[in-house]
Amino acid sequence: MSSGHIVIPRTALPAHSVYYPRMLNKQDLQKCIHCGLCLQACPTYIATGQEAESPRGRIYLMRQAYEGRIEWAQARPHIDACMGCLGCQTACPSGVPYAKLIEAARAEIETHARSPISRFVRRHAIKNFTTPHRLRLLLRIARATGMRRAPRWMAKLLGAAESAVQLPALPPKTWRPTQNTFPAQGTPKARVGLLLGCAMQALFDRVHRATIGMLTLAGYEVHIPRNQGCCGALWVHNGYPREAQGNARRLFQAFREVDYIVVNAAGCGSTMKEYGMLFQGTPEQAVAEAFAQRVRDVHELLYEADLPAPKRADSLCVTYHDACHLVHGQGIRQQPRALLQRLPNLKLVEMDGSDMCCGSAGIYNLLQPKLARDALQRKIQNIRNTGATLVASANPGCTLWIRQGLQEANLPVEVLHPVEILAKAYEVMP
Repeated sequence: MSSGHIVIPRTALPAHSVYYPRMLNKQDLQKCIHCGLCLQACPTYIATGQEAESPRGRIYLMRQAYEGRIEWAQARPHIDACMGCLGCQTACPSGVPYAKLIEAARAEIETHARSPISRFVRRHAIKNFTTPHRLRLLLRIARATGMRRAPRWMAKLLGAAESAVQLPALPPKTWRPTQNTFPAQGTPKARVGLLLGCAMQALFDRVHRATIGMLTLAGYEVHIPRNQGCCGALWVHNGYPREAQGNARRLFQAFREVDYIVVNAAGCGSTMKEYGMLFQGTPEQAVAEAFAQRVRDVHELLYEADLPAPKRADSLCVTYHDACHLVHGQGIRQQPRALLQRLPNLKLVEMDGSDMCCGSAGIYNLLQPKLARDALQRKIQNIRNTGATLVASANPGCTLWIRQGLQEANLPVEVLHPVEILAKAYEVMP
C-alpha cells in the first residue's frame, strides 16, 4: 500500500459531500517509538493492563490495518475502547499526533467495520444529542414517564452491555437571551461571539449567563449569533467527519462579524481550534484555518483581562478537574486555576490525577459503561481525598458524570463551571 494519505474516492461520496482526506498516514503512525511513556497517562491501560488498550497498542493496530495485515473489524473493539482523552498526546516525547490518528481510525471503522444498522443507530443518537430542542424533548418525555437512567434498550442498540448514565434534569426554565448583543463595561476591547452549543444550551444556561457577565465585565462586547448549531465535536470524535464539516460551515457563516469566537465547553473549543485539520486538502481549508485562529476558550480571555476586585469573598474549598480537551486538547491548564485564585478566600486544593479522564468523554459513558465507571470511581476517590466541597469543571459531560459519581458516593460536593464561581464572586450573573 502507498505511504501517502488514505482517501475516500470521490466517486464513493454522495453528490452533496465534500471531499475529505483521511488523515491516517504512514508518517504519523511511524512517529510512535513504543517507549511506553504514554501508558500511565492512559485510563484504559491503567484499568485493564492490556497492551491493546494502550495508545501504543492502538497505534500498532492502526498500522496493521493501514498496511492491510488485519481487517479494521479486528482493531475495532480496541479503537472503540479509547476515551480519546489525549493524555497520551501530552505525555508523548515524540510528538505523535494521537488526536489525528484516533479520529481517522474511527472514520475508517465507521466506513469499513460497522454494520449499516449500527451506523444508523449511532448517527441518530448523535443527532439527538447535538440538537438542543430534540435533547430537551427526549429528556422531558423520559422524566414524565419516571425514567431516571438511560434505558437499557438504548444501551444495547448502541452496543453496550448495560446502561450506566443517569438522565440529567433540565433547568426549571429554558433560558433564551433577551438580546443578541451585550455591551461591554467601559470601552470595548473587542466584539466576541458566544457559542451556545448543544448540551451547554440545553442544560447549562447558567454557564452561558455567567460567561456573558464575566466577559462584559472584562471589557468585551458579547454577541450571540443566530443559526449557530452544533460545532461538530461529537461527530468528528466518533468517526463522522463529513457531518462535522457541515456543522462547521454553519458556524463559519454565523460568526463572520466578530473578532473572537468564545467557547466555554472544552470539547467544542478543541474541535473548533482544529477545523483546519478537519478541512485539510479541501478548498475550504484556508477559511477553516482562519476561523480556528479566532477561537478562544473563555478562560484565555478572562486570564488576560484586568479584572476589578471581586465584590464577594466567600470562603470556598475548591478542587479543579482538568477537562481532557481543555488541558490535553488545547493546552489550557494554568489559566482557570489562576482565575480562581484571584478570589481572596478561595482555597484551591489540587487532586491527584486532576488531568486524568473522568470517563464521560462525549458519549463514551453510554458506549463503554464499564471502563467509564472505572475512570469515574478513580476520579471520585481523588476528589474525596482533597476534602474539597466544590469541584470546578469546564466541560458539560464531565460535570454531569462527576455529579452522578458524587451522588452515588453520597459525597456532598457541588460541581460548577469556573465561570459560575467567578460570576458569583463578581456579582455579574445577568
